[in-house]
Amino acid sequence: MSEYHIPVLLEESVSALVQNPEGTYADATFGGGGHTAAILSRLKNSGRVIAFDRDIDAINGALKDPRLTLVHNNFRFIENYAARILREEGKEGCRLFDGVLADLGVSSHQFDTADRGFSFRFEEAPLDMRMNRESALTAEAIVNQYTEQQLESILRLYGEVDGAGNMAKLIVKARTEKEILTTGDLDRAVARMLPKMAEHKVLAKLYQALRIEVNQEMRSLEKFLDGATRSLKEDGLLVVITYHSLEDRMVKNFIKAGNVEGREERDIYGKTSAPLEAVNRKPILPREEEIASNTRARSAKLRIARKRRQADE
Repeated sequence: MSEYHIPVLLEESVSALVQNPEGTYADATFGGGGHTAAILSRLKNSGRVIAFDRDIDAINGALKDPRLTLVHNNFRFIENYAARILREEGKEGCRLFDGVLADLGVSSHQFDTADRGFSFRFEEAPLDMRMNRESALTAEAIVNQYTEQQLESILRLYGEVDGAGNMAKLIVKARTEKEILTTGDLDRAVARMLPKMAEHKVLAKLYQALRIEVNQEMRSLEKFLDGATRSLKEDGLLVVITYHSLEDRMVKNFIKAGNVEGREERDIYGKTSAPLEAVNRKPILPREEEIASNTRARSAKLRIARKRRQADE
């Protein structure tokens, strides 16, 4: 499984998550199964893991364990599956999980497979970027069909690109001359905006923006945070690993306020309505040794929250 993806903050996240060895846990982003395997290693025979992944490559390469149930779907539907499982067991509601873990990073397999189109390291790879290959929207469609204003918006919002408007203009100009079909086509279209000593930094922001739009990552994350929280038992734990400021801000705000905007609501006694409380006030970061052995861990942040007792459903 390590060939598919090297799990980040493995010991820190799973140690925080698994408090009941007979409990039911969710790995919302199965990937290469590293986190799932570590959870299972801490469970007794009566424990179980429900794992989600929208990438069929991950599902096809999954580890085999009778305590593991795999769901080929977006983690935004976690509440629906929790409610379904409980119905099948003759129970009501959706409070199924003792803990939910999500590693929001793109898998090593996706970055390292040229025909997935996630990385500008492969010069003439198809502009795909779909985590679920059955989805209709691709990065190719975005760069060739979105209006200049739409492109500027996603570049600014999801990539935090300096000069997003100018980059959008370059993409639109290039596609009038020749359809943008590959990573190389895209890189050449924006070449004028790539500083000689920082080309990769600018391209990383561009590719991040497109990937987020293709996979609707921010919308899915918001739905997931709400559904996962509803699916937790009282005192259940939500453990999330983020990799860029947009998603980390959303997770931090949700833990603090119960919404991704961070709007706090309190009653007349000053009691918060947020269903979660932070376990770690500051994010846990990877150790230097982990970053040295896995450079993709360098931007990771781990946040842990506990569901309050009598939290509103």
